[in-house]
Amino acid sequence: MTPMPLPSAAFQINRYEKRFGRAGWRTKFVVSVIGFAAFFLTSPPRSWGQTSYYRHIFFDNGPHTSTYYYSSGKAVEPSTLEIRDKKLPLDSDVYLTPPNSLRISWTSKAGGSWAASAKVLEFRDREILFEGDTLSFWLYSKEGIAASVLPGLRLHDTNRGFSEAIRVGEFSGNIPAKKWTRVRIPLTRIGPASVTSFDPHRLSSMIFEQGAADSAPHELFIDEVRIENGSASTTDGKSAAPAPRNLQARAYERHVDLTWDLTWDPSASRSEKEAALGRFIVYRSLDGSNFQPIGMQTPGVYRYSDFLGKVGQKVYYKVAASDANYRESALSGIASATTHSMTDDELLTMLQEACFRYYWEGAHPDSGMIRENLPGNDRIVATGASGFGIMALVVGVERGFITREQGVERLNRITTFLEKAPRYHGAWSHFMDGRTGQSLPVFDVIDSGGDLVETAFLVEGLLAARQYFNQSTPQETALAKRITHLWETVEWDWYRQSQDSDALYWHWTPEWTWFIHHRLTGFNETMIVYLLAIASPTHGVAPELYYTGWAGQSEAARLYRKGWSGSSEGEHYANGTKYYGTKLDVGVGSGGSLFFAHYSYLGFDPHLLTDLYTNYFENNRNLALINRAYAVDNPGNYKTYGADAWGITASDGPRGYVPEAPDPQDDKGTLAPTGALASFPYTPDASMAAFKHFYRDLGDRVWGTYGPIDAYNLDEDWWSPIYMGLNQAPITVMIENYRTGLVWKLFHSNPEIQTMLKKLDATTADLRAHEPKSSK
Repeated sequence: MTPMPLPSAAFQINRYEKRFGRAGWRTKFVVSVIGFAAFFLTSPPRSWGQTSYYRHIFFDNGPHTSTYYYSSGKAVEPSTLEIRDKKLPLDSDVYLTPPNSLRISWTSKAGGSWAASAKVLEFRDREILFEGDTLSFWLYSKEGIAASVLPGLRLHDTNRGFSEAIRVGEFSGNIPAKKWTRVRIPLTRIGPASVTSFDPHRLSSMIFEQGAADSAPHELFIDEVRIENGSASTTDGKSAAPAPRNLQARAYERHVDLTWDLTWDPSASRSEKEAALGRFIVYRSLDGSNFQPIGMQTPGVYRYSDFLGKVGQKVYYKVAASDANYRESALSGIASATTHSMTDDELLTMLQEACFRYYWEGAHPDSGMIRENLPGNDRIVATGASGFGIMALVVGVERGFITREQGVERLNRITTFLEKAPRYHGAWSHFMDGRTGQSLPVFDVIDSGGDLVETAFLVEGLLAARQYFNQSTPQETALAKRITHLWETVEWDWYRQSQDSDALYWHWTPEWTWFIHHRLTGFNETMIVYLLAIASPTHGVAPELYYTGWAGQSEAARLYRKGWSGSSEGEHYANGTKYYGTKLDVGVGSGGSLFFAHYSYLGFDPHLLTDLYTNYFENNRNLALINRAYAVDNPGNYKTYGADAWGITASDGPRGYVPEAPDPQDDKGTLAPTGALASFPYTPDASMAAFKHFYRDLGDRVWGTYGPIDAYNLDEDWWSPIYMGLNQAPITVMIENYRTGLVWKLFHSNPEIQTMLKKLDATTADLRAHEPKSSK
């Protein structure tokens, strides 16, 4: 191996999907909105972490695959270009930073042409806005290439602008054999060629194209493409970063987790630290002496997961800090570990802990709240994901992943933040600034205030935590009081909109009041809103609203269900159709995205609710069984699905968010592991089989820092670059509910929940008593 946009003053919203990346339904309407620019004029504060890293990085490496998904290529004869499935190859033998680099192999001939495109890695909440004045990348050739025959380079921005062709050789000179060469191109030397303007800070893709037609085959490796400030460029000497310390290696069945610390000189400034730490480089040895670089980690993350794929493998590790100029610090000490066989019970604990780390190590440092996704925007924390994360923290304490004192401290920090954050008749916004608490209209400017669904997910977690942290210490007593106050000040009844309304509504903002007007109608993930609204001791609603709103039979309710599903099956809430031999009592069509069976039931035990239509544990189990049967049948013939690869649910996919569901309309062949793994209480054997498939068969691509990645698609060889706050916690929490019922028991030990169930049971009994008798 070789180591080393602002909205216009008036615009149309043609299709509003509030739960962008969550829900399986769509609400359509058309509005004209005037003058929103002021909402976006303030630049967010920069934090040292992944947001800062991705303000510079265009390409650092790809997954453990043979091609790079975010690339393409084409050649016109007689010229040639190596492409695989229309993508550029990734090379795992030659790289500057591990584990791979892009490879371009071409022959340029007169009368032909070729172009090889690498696109920026886009993910949720990443703004493509690079900082710096210089385009930098590294080139390598095994045999050397003369500057005169190097490819041309053209840049494209996110607004369809593009640059003139750049002669790479003018800036690189000759590329020597078997030596990495850094190419640095000042942005001032890159002129526009498009009719529209061109902004290199909005770099979307870089396209290498045919240069001199010398008819000779060439091969070029490209790594570490970034935009940076063009000050120092030397690669001599050591990094100013200190050597990582306290390296620990912990082995599991097929992988090893590494953790380390970094201790700075107290006199080092923030800017000095940023300049000195560009990444961490992880080295591995199989014999304790011959160490090779095998991976890297971004600044701010002090953990790395090395998937070895076999049991009984002893390995040794060292870690170095690397600066912006790729100079490495001294190496850490050596840590070693040996993978070993694990029981199913041990594997489940491993999975729970890995997903738990998202909420413990990846939380916002000021508020303790949970970020929307990692990597992502360091500023954005998500209210609902934080509620799920609170339940994951409870499991973390119970399982010994953290101490009770650590859990209490984190939850007191979270609740103190929530006390100060803006509220809208008691509800919090969907997204907040993790430092200031400011509401952030991430999806849309009109989504600027209270979000009752996200608030319900948060309260679900808070109430479970209140019952767990019940010791008579000053810290736990203070925490319980904070939670009680937060819970009792949510004005659930306000979100009914009016006293004669038959349903609750999702949003309200001071600026737009009921503009969105999204009624909450089941069956989907929002049942918990109605249950908590009925349970509230201070701002409760009548239990009858469960049947008029959540399970409503009105024309508005029927149109709502049919509108998002495209199916008339279940439009009256009850369904009764058999899918793959399994009857679905409640649900629209074949059930929708599988997270419908998870979100409301992380805390609320579905065993304990039987209404006029079904028992919800049985109904959720049937949702999962139908979902798996669909994956086995696999009418779309996708490579991804199978008996052990199921759990079709909403996720970001290769081309953005899709509300994946087990029906031809919403099935795109992308699978999110959380679907099957959060279904453990319903389908333990099938969920365990799915977990073993994800971990043992796909582990080098699926398993990472926080457990399984968010989603993948085998047909497109696409592997999500992120983890999601709404998807990791359900895995940890629902596995615990399967194993011990812990979170279900805690949530139901709240006296308000017990009272709510009695009210709802009485209402159900009364309605059943007044049902018309069927004639025989």
